[in-house]
Amino acid sequence: MTSETCPPTAPAGMLADRPVRWRLVIPVKHADTAKSRLDPPAPLERPELARAVALDTLEAACAALPPHQVTVVTSDPVTTAAALALGARVVADPGRGLDAAVAAGWAGRCADAARTDRADGAVGGWAALLGDLPSLRATDLVRALTACAAHPAAVVPDAAGTGTVLLTSTVGPPTPRFGPGSAARHAEAAVLLALTLPRLRRDVDVAAELEEAVRLGVGRHTTLALELRA
Repeated sequence: MTSETCPPTAPAGMLADRPVRWRLVIPVKHADTAKSRLDPPAPLERPELARAVALDTLEAACAALPPHQVTVVTSDPVTTAAALALGARVVADPGRGLDAAVAAGWAGRCADAARTDRADGAVGGWAALLGDLPSLRATDLVRALTACAAHPAAVVPDAAGTGTVLLTSTVGPPTPRFGPGSAARHAEAAVLLALTLPRLRRDVDVAAELEEAVRLGVGRHTTLALELRA
């Protein structure tokens, strides 16, 4: 669990036949330091591309879920303004890496979760989504969360099968263990779901992955960034 331990929201090993109210966290690094391995096509600058990728991810997530259920953890002012305009919650990035950012996004939600879930009998769901999925569509995320809801804890790997793009739990905030090889680490306590959702699973860290994302179809921000610099 994270530093803030929440009581279970559904019995371990089973999910009650009730709707799941997801608390989705999306960590987004400041654009000046994000995507250090990604060389964008000239003359596009890396921070501009990183922001475009993040904004496409946020828009898809806020179309898939009620925006107030989405928390963006970032120190980037442009991303902050865009997230607030979408109706999402914003938490300052503590600056201690991806796991700490995800944990910060879930912190403070337990009391709210218990109150709102009791009000309508929903199951509280906790999810973390990478912020570098420019091909993501709302329908992809809805399908993934629906599949994840069938399990107390689940992890969706990236296209390579080694990283994590989506981590979920319906029994409380899971322990984030992101970084290289994270899918295997998360699968120690969660069901691994290699879903046939290529746009969800296509994160972007290097130029070849960006090219693949473009072939799949990217969102309007990434499209505009690439077109204007072509």
